[in-house]
This record gives sequence, structure tokens and C-alpha cells, in this order.
Amino acid sequence: MSNRTKKITMVAMLCAIAYASVAVCRIPLFNFLEYEPKAIIITIGGFIMGPLTAFLVSLIVSTVELITISTTGFIGWIMNLLANCAFACTAAIIYKKKHTFSGAIIGLTAGTLCMTAIMLLWNYLIIPLYMGYPREAVAAMLIPIFLPFNLIKGAINTGITMLLYKPIVTALRKSGLIAGSSTTIVGKRNIGTILISLTVIATGILIALSLNHVI
Repeated sequence: MSNRTKKITMVAMLCAIAYASVAVCRIPLFNFLEYEPKAIIITIGGFIMGPLTAFLVSLIVSTVELITISTTGFIGWIMNLLANCAFACTAAIIYKKKHTFSGAIIGLTAGTLCMTAIMLLWNYLIIPLYMGYPREAVAAMLIPIFLPFNLIKGAINTGITMLLYKPIVTALRKSGLIAGSSTTIVGKRNIGTILISLTVIATGILIALSLNHVI
């Protein structure tokens, strides 16, 4: 299989898995805000193939959602694309420059903060146009609702990405779709990484449950 064919196959596979994750897993966190895990797949694709792939998969999946299962129309498409690119592309850019375990952690943290900042701004700008809320009412929701939602979303994405990256990359290497490398986070994954990842995921979930008055 040629390198071009491998890349096309990889992108198609990432798009299919990311889309399927949205179709089968949407978890409400705050009122009308839902968590969906596709950014995890997009980020892993960006770690493997670079930030351009993360953007391309984000664009394709968001567009397919728009014409199939989306209930938010073009506005939802914009917000979807912005959130996924802010998280996944930022993480992939940093990891590409610092191709180590610490680079991955820094990238995922920066992706979470970038996504949070961008979505605060764009929710403030877009929601009054889309949902008809007064801008003052939207401004009042930024800190108590949109800020924790995006931080929790980013934390869960970070933890699950760290858990899934090694087995996914190992499987892809065995299948011959990607080449081996001695400088990726695959070789650095250990029990500490797993425990930290699980702690981050659990913390995000517990905070979400607490803010929703479930616990």
C-alpha cells in the first residue's frame, strides 16, 4: 500500500470513528450543552499525522454531521468546528514541535485552555443571534456554565486521549498503516500515566455531576 493510500485510509477511518462516536454518545452536562467524544479521535489523529489532519477530520466530520444528524444547523457547524480545532489542532501543533510525553501533556492542556477561551468568546457572540437570548443573559452564563463545561470537556478529552493513544497507535503500527517511532508518547506510557489519566477523567465527571446537582 502506498503512503498516499495509507494516509487517505487513515483519514477516512478517523472520520468514520469520530462520526460514530457522536452518533452513539451524546451526554448532557449543562442544560442544552452536551459532551461528545469525537475530539478525542481527532486529537489522536493529529498526534499521529499532524495538525492539518486534525483540521481536515474536524471539517469533514462537522460537515457530515451538519447534513445528517445535526439539529443546530450552520451555527452548530461553526461552533463544532471551532471547538474541535481549538482543542485538537492546538494539541497537535505543540506535540509536533515537542514530540515527547511532556509535549503531549502540554499540548492537551493548551488545547483545553484554547478551546475554553475561544468558546467563551464565540458563545457570547453567537448565542444571542442563534437562540434569541439577550446578550446580558449570555454574559451571565459564561462563568457559571460555559467556563466549567469547556474545562470539564477538555479534561475528559485529555484523560481519555492519554489512555487510548498507545493501544490505537500500537494497533495501527501492527497493521502497517503507520511507521514505528522511538520518540512518541507510546513508549512512555506506564501505570503512572494511566492513574493520572483516570484521575483527570474521574475529576471531570465528578465536577460535572456536582454542578448538575446529581451528587
